[in-house]
Parts: sequence; C-alpha cells; structure tokens
Amino acid sequence: MRFQSQGKLCLQVGLLLGLVLAACLPIARGVPAPSLGRRFKSNGEQIYFTATNQHGTPITSDLQMGMMGSGTVACASCHGSEGRGGRVQMMMQTFDAPNIRYKTLTSEGMTHGEGEDHPPYTDETIKRAITQGVDPAGNSLKRPMPRWSMSDADLNDLLDYLKSLP
Repeated sequence: MRFQSQGKLCLQVGLLLGLVLAACLPIARGVPAPSLGRRFKSNGEQIYFTATNQHGTPITSDLQMGMMGSGTVACASCHGSEGRGGRVQMMMQTFDAPNIRYKTLTSEGMTHGEGEDHPPYTDETIKRAITQGVDPAGNSLKRPMPRWSMSDADLNDLLDYLKSLP
C-alpha cells in the first residue's frame, strides 16, 4: 500500500513539473517574461508580448487554457519574438504558427498551407483575423488561433507593431 502512495506522489510531482516547464515555453522561444521588468517601446509591442496594454488592461481572448484556467498567452507565445511563427507545443498539442510579419501577410506571393488559398491581407483583414479569426477570403483560421477582444486603439497599435517587424 505504501508503494502505491509513493507512486501516486511521483506521478503528481511529475505532472506538476511538466506544467511548470510548459509555462516556461514562451521564455524558451525567446519571448521575454513580462515580470522581468522589460520596458516596451510601444503599446503595440507590449500587447504583442504580454496581452496587456500600457494602461494595464488585459487583452482577452476566447482561448481556454484547459484545467488550470489561467496563464498568459500572447501573440509572441506562438508567433515568436519576431513574428516568424514556427512549430509550437501548447496545451498538449503541436501546431505550426504562421509568420505574421506585415510584409509577409500582405505580399502577393505569400504561400499558405493546404486549403488556405486567399488574397493577401490588408490592414482591415489583419484586424478581422485577430478579432474574428477569419482570413481575407472569410475562411475560419485554424485553432488554436484565439479571437482577441481589444479596443480599436489597441488593435491599431498592435497592427503598427506588426508593421515594424523586420
């Protein structure tokens, strides 16, 4: 009986350690943790990295974080610190986050994944993708892309930040 208790304890400790490591994923991808006191150059940059604007207002989404129910997910959590996207492991799944740099999204020759044929993005369709989860042709973006809720001013600031990415 004692060995069963120790086995359960080991399993619980292992699960807890896994959750802690998963929480560190954005840091491992080169995303600075907001608690490290980083100063952001713009409101859009702060939103991109922290999902909080410079007034301290959280930028919310419809993304559910599973049983834990909390945790900060921001644009950079999936798309990386430079917006280039890549392979992401989150919430016990792996997916490819797209490159969301403005020059890539708006280029005529941008290639899309299978079944994702649509015209280049414009400022307005980028805003719709962020808030409504649809591409320029009106197709739903694949999950886990969140649908974000933010003010028009914050959305414009975020778009300006995407335009500044090299």
